[in-house]
Amino acid sequence: MQLKSVTSPRWLPHALAHFDEVLIDHAHCEKKAAANALSLLQAFPEVPGLPAQMARLAREEASHLAKVLQVMEGRELTLGFDRGDPYAKGLLQLARNPAKERRLDRLLIAGIIESRSFERLELLAAGLTDPALKKLYAELAKSEDGHQKLFVRLAKAVEPEAVVDARLDVLLTGEAELVERLPLRAAVH
Repeated sequence: MQLKSVTSPRWLPHALAHFDEVLIDHAHCEKKAAANALSLLQAFPEVPGLPAQMARLAREEASHLAKVLQVMEGRELTLGFDRGDPYAKGLLQLARNPAKERRLDRLLIAGIIESRSFERLELLAAGLTDPALKKLYAELAKSEDGHQKLFVRLAKAVEPEAVVDARLDVLLTGEAELVERLPLRAAVH
């Protein structure tokens, strides 16, 4: 999927200067990604392939969470309470309410979140100087790329490609507008 906006060039220097904050936010993101996979499994078990894929995804996201927590532990950081993610909340406000439309929107929004995560984790991998962190973030970015593609495939399993592509275009426009409005944060999104 092609995002309609790129991350501000100001984000990476800010994220690197406040990397501990990024780590904490990243851990919360991985936790919510695992929970979202299970939520999608609960909400849409009828979608072909979705239950098994979401079970695998939840396990993978939990594994990513464990890796980020391990880095945090080495830096003597604590997770603390989740202050919420204005990016994800803003995207979820774009979801429609009729059941069929909501199902499509939730799958596509999950894919968009993974796409933005892919972009930002790739930026971090390029910008970090610690070899172990560079390697970790490159691996995590690669996973996010696969996740975004998975969500689009699942969307196309329930709706015709033209419907998926048209709705994805609308949601990507909304995402680009949201990114433009949000303040610069030391966060993945």
